[in-house]
Amino acid sequence: MGEIVIGIISGIISGTGMGGGTILIFLLTFLFKVDQHVAQAANLIFFIPTSLIAIIVNIKNKNINLKLGTLISIYGILGAIIGANISINTDVIALRRYFGIFLIIISIHEIYSIIKQYKKGKIDKNKDNI
Repeated sequence: MGEIVIGIISGIISGTGMGGGTILIFLLTFLFKVDQHVAQAANLIFFIPTSLIAIIVNIKNKNINLKLGTLISIYGILGAIIGANISINTDVIALRRYFGIFLIIISIHEIYSIIKQYKKGKIDKNKDNI
């Protein structure tokens, strides 16, 4: 049952383009005590169908710049090969630590972006836009 809830939550977040895999990895390691390497591998399997659906929907809505997407994908494949080899050769504790640091950096960036938008007046101070 827990796997179903995790899948739905991660799928919804993934569909919005915010990185459902990040949530998936966190929930698998935190709630289910899954090894970091196994959680990251599960994320890769999860990513295939969810990203395909998101791509189809976004192409249909004309939200994708195919030239830019293709260029990024080519270099992303190269980065994935490098990253997979680094991950395989990294200790589980260190990998968890790096993942935690990554989440902290993303959180700080998001908070900074919200504060910056608020100061520029792009967020209505009378409404809850978050």
